[in-house]
Amino acid sequence: MHATYVRVLVVAAGIALGITAYNVQIDSLGANTTSVRAAASVVAAWASLAAGVVIWSRRPGNWLGPLMVATCFALLARQLRYSRDALAFTVFFALGELGYALIAHSALAYPSGRVRERSERRFLAVTYATVIAFPLAILLVHDEGVRLRYFDSYPRASLLLISPQDGLAGFLQDSYTVLAYGALAALLIVLVARRLRRATPRARWVLTPVLVGVVVAALWALYNSVVAFSTGPPGFVAHYTFWWQIAGLIALPVALFFGLIRSRLAHADVGDLVLRLEKTPPGGIRDALAEAVHDPTLEVVFWLPERSEYVDADGRSVELPRDGHDRAVTRLDHDDEPLAALVHDPTLRYEPELIDAAAAAARLALENARLQAEVQAQLAKVKESRARIVAAGDEQRRRIERDLHDGAQQRLVALALELKSAERRLEGGADPDVERLLSSAAEEVQVAVEELRQLAGGIHPGILTQGGLVVALAALASKAPLPVSVDAELHRLEPELEATAYFVAAEGLTNVAKHAHASSASLRACVDKGKLVIEVADDGVGGAAPNGGTGLRGLADRVEAQGGQLRIESPSGGGTRIIGEIPCES
Repeated sequence: MHATYVRVLVVAAGIALGITAYNVQIDSLGANTTSVRAAASVVAAWASLAAGVVIWSRRPGNWLGPLMVATCFALLARQLRYSRDALAFTVFFALGELGYALIAHSALAYPSGRVRERSERRFLAVTYATVIAFPLAILLVHDEGVRLRYFDSYPRASLLLISPQDGLAGFLQDSYTVLAYGALAALLIVLVARRLRRATPRARWVLTPVLVGVVVAALWALYNSVVAFSTGPPGFVAHYTFWWQIAGLIALPVALFFGLIRSRLAHADVGDLVLRLEKTPPGGIRDALAEAVHDPTLEVVFWLPERSEYVDADGRSVELPRDGHDRAVTRLDHDDEPLAALVHDPTLRYEPELIDAAAAAARLALENARLQAEVQAQLAKVKESRARIVAAGDEQRRRIERDLHDGAQQRLVALALELKSAERRLEGGADPDVERLLSSAAEEVQVAVEELRQLAGGIHPGILTQGGLVVALAALASKAPLPVSVDAELHRLEPELEATAYFVAAEGLTNVAKHAHASSASLRACVDKGKLVIEVADDGVGGAAPNGGTGLRGLADRVEAQGGQLRIESPSGGGTRIIGEIPCES
């Protein structure tokens, strides 16, 4: 309640100062002004008062409201320099330009109420120094005989006069016009435009009205600084730029007020969010929330108590970012337990009631979505476990293949060589039965070596490791009992992917040989849209059951363990196509 009384007193003081400023202009300027022009100057200042009080009441902790109120008082006080009283003229001429610096300060402080960029703080330091130093310097050399721009018909006496200097006073004012109304106004446009260019999508949505207001006000200053030296007497320039000046002074508070209205409209969108979420599936909650708060970058993550971590909608672990200039985090609780977190644009920090309202509206839907995320997380764990099992099985296959090749197979080859050597040494000098026995033993050992080599190749084909999938598919086709064409142009892929595709092809050709009664078959392998596609097709009788046989079920498990899918198209009498699609990095 105390804050309300303070705001009421501020409004009353602003109105009283505005009436005083109006009367001073009418009394002092006489024929050089009209009641309409005097009233317009007051109304322009009151626009800042209205915007400042509204922002102050809606966001008490935001310094933007008090800044706008101070702007109003500075602009009204500026009009008091027209007073015939020397003290009033001296004080309010010295502080008369402060209102323009406060306008720039308000623009750069929107919407947080604070200026964070170092370059912007330096700009404001230079601006405040300029609008205070130059008027003070002018007052040191100004007396009633010195005719200044905008004061040429009504010279006033300065109480700070040290030495009257007509030329120096005019030079200081012209220099101030170029620096403040020219260079600093142009730099303000650049700073606001740069902030808009660097801003996030939501920040642009917030800042665009302010940019419009700044451009209107700053362009008036630029025009005034240029035309003041090229279009005749100052009164002539003032005649054509007065209403532009008024528009510029009103533009920024109107823009800030418009930004506040847009924020309130966003609250209305949140009010409709409850009804929309009743028809929104869990996967669409993020989009609904992002649209309601006008933040397309918004992310929703869910807290899983049993894992003590946040996960996304697909169940993947997520580490929350730190609050900073780029992202902000709002944590949501339910029954004093963490429920979810919203990772959003930092500009939503300045509208906590908006993000809180959106979170409250979506709380029940978020609870349901968290349950779905928990299921997805468990499913992801199952998929990871299945992939690890398949990978472990492949590694075990490779180890057995290496052990057979380097152990038993090499020993059998050595034994075959020894038997051949013994046979050559005994050639013609031993019992014929012994020679036949040695020859038969050597042949049997060779057969055992071949069978062992085929067994090792079936466990894990060495040709796949050495030559890659393309070479291995060609080898499969060459050993098939029917003509098999191969269409495969691939670079080397990850061993797990190549092994999966190879076994799909091998099992598919085995089924063709056993059941299809086909005259020909084909193998095709390619990478298409980020997927490794392996296809086995034949022109046989068809009718293969997708769930029939442990071989096809095992292949489906292996493919799905890699995040892929196995499809079987086998119409009766139309042949069979087995298609495996496995995600890969193309």
